[in-house]
Amino acid sequence: MLKKGAKTIALALTFGVVASGAFQGSNYMINQWMEEEEQAEAVGGVKLQQAAGMSEGGITTANKGNGSLDISSIAEQAMPSVVSITNKSVQEIRMFGQSQAFENESRGTGIIIGRTDTELLLVTNNHVVNAAKEISVGFVDGEMAEAKVKGTDSSKDLAVLSIKMEDLTEETKKQIRVIELGKSSELQVGQQVVAIGNALGYGQSVTTGIVSALNREVTIEDYTNTLIQTDAAINPGNSGGALLNMNGQLVGINSAKYSDTNVEGMGYAIPVDDVLDIIEGLMNRTLREEKAPAEEQGFLGITVQDVTAEVAGAYDMPKGVYITSVEEGSGAATAGLKKSDIITRFDGSSITSQAELKEQLSYYREGEQVKLTVSRAIDGEYQEQVVTVTLGKNTGK
Repeated sequence: MLKKGAKTIALALTFGVVASGAFQGSNYMINQWMEEEEQAEAVGGVKLQQAAGMSEGGITTANKGNGSLDISSIAEQAMPSVVSITNKSVQEIRMFGQSQAFENESRGTGIIIGRTDTELLLVTNNHVVNAAKEISVGFVDGEMAEAKVKGTDSSKDLAVLSIKMEDLTEETKKQIRVIELGKSSELQVGQQVVAIGNALGYGQSVTTGIVSALNREVTIEDYTNTLIQTDAAINPGNSGGALLNMNGQLVGINSAKYSDTNVEGMGYAIPVDDVLDIIEGLMNRTLREEKAPAEEQGFLGITVQDVTAEVAGAYDMPKGVYITSVEEGSGAATAGLKKSDIITRFDGSSITSQAELKEQLSYYREGEQVKLTVSRAIDGEYQEQVVTVTLGKNTGK
């Protein structure tokens, strides 16, 4: 549950000004509409299994007792589960008073966490695939495939990607494997660990070190997470890669986002035990690949403003989109959404801006039901609530 102080007087002033400098973007009615959609088959009920051995349909925690492998054996075992990721995005930059678009290419790492008859599922950092227009994944055998974002959680810096099994060669299918999970809760300070990732985009590399600290609180962009600290080298490109125990099992998801160029020998990883439920939820989202035509598009019936990192910090608010008005009789109004609610999730995937909400909504039709997670100020504190909204028809009002 999110709990933050609600500063109502400041909010009234801030949101009463349409062009307020504290917010980016202007008020507009969320009225995204959709076109005919061909969905990739959803992964129905993929579970994170807590049993020995490997499961075809989900994530498995292996139990190897107290055995220990050497680093070369760990690398050999884990490499088929680790992939390289290339994110091609378009970035807008203002130069000489004009906005220009430039294609940007960045690289990171992913981990194979699930496999069904139709989908290969990967976990990585959200910042690795943020704003992606095209995502390419490279496997241990050198083959490449296109991936789609299935869902994200920006607060935990996590994303789950989906690749169609039909896009993989038979040889690649034989080479790859689902990672085995360990338990991050069993790590001890001083214990040796191994990191594998696409460091600097040069290809997969292996580093080793020790667990320097546990339960280290780190705050980035107003999100505070409890992380594993290690002195294994974690560099740009390693983000989304695997932190392994000496049984070769996944105990952490590396993130160069939390690194500091002024400090040596200090890297961070997301403990797997803390995010298994989140990963499972993202794995089980329906993958929506194509937008539908305007006449079939869903409609929330709200106007919103971004709660940026700066605003969230200044007013002690959760990041998301702040509802400035709710249209009478709309699906949002029927579901009980109110002015001053802050939407943080749409159908399980995190929302940090009106642009993200607009993009997500564009894949949904009139009449569909979606779950929204909102933070609402109650007795001076923000509390999370989940509401189900039946999307209405855009009337053009």
